[in-house]
Amino acid sequence: MLIQKSNDLEITSDDLLHQLMVKYGSELKRIAYLYVNDRVECEDIIQEVFITCYQNLANFRHEASYKTWLIRITINKCKDHRKRWSIKNLIYKPEIYSLNTGHSSENEYIQQQHSKEIIKQIASLSGKYKEVLILYYYQEMNMKEISNVLNISINTVKSRLLRGKEALKRKLERSSRLE
Repeated sequence: MLIQKSNDLEITSDDLLHQLMVKYGSELKRIAYLYVNDRVECEDIIQEVFITCYQNLANFRHEASYKTWLIRITINKCKDHRKRWSIKNLIYKPEIYSLNTGHSSENEYIQQQHSKEIIKQIASLSGKYKEVLILYYYQEMNMKEISNVLNISINTVKSRLLRGKEALKRKLERSSRLE
């Protein structure tokens, strides 16, 4: 199947999918990982995202960018994943990647523990706060972009970002007091 691009060059769906996978695959994987905190599940979700993308390329209306569209699909797939009964009944086991920062082993360990705690606390937030925080801090999107991706008003983005940061701060403070 041929897809019309904006510069009037025709490319196949396969070629466009490949370009989208190369260009956005890592970012989408990072978003999915922040939602599900499991590398294997994250990779499965990204496969589902690109299958959905491929199946719907002909229907893409170009009202948003491919990036915005793919992020929306990713978030929806992550939400679907978390709704599944089997996932809700598993014990939460966050995984953190080892950072090669050149710091001492002790400093690296402390940094990993801090990162692990932040990821754990973000994962425990309600979905509406979690998605805004992930897009703002990890994807470095501005409020207008987040508004477009989530299809909510900019004021709602601002409100959720503020409340999400406050909730995360409270959780981190509570967690540090328990240690």
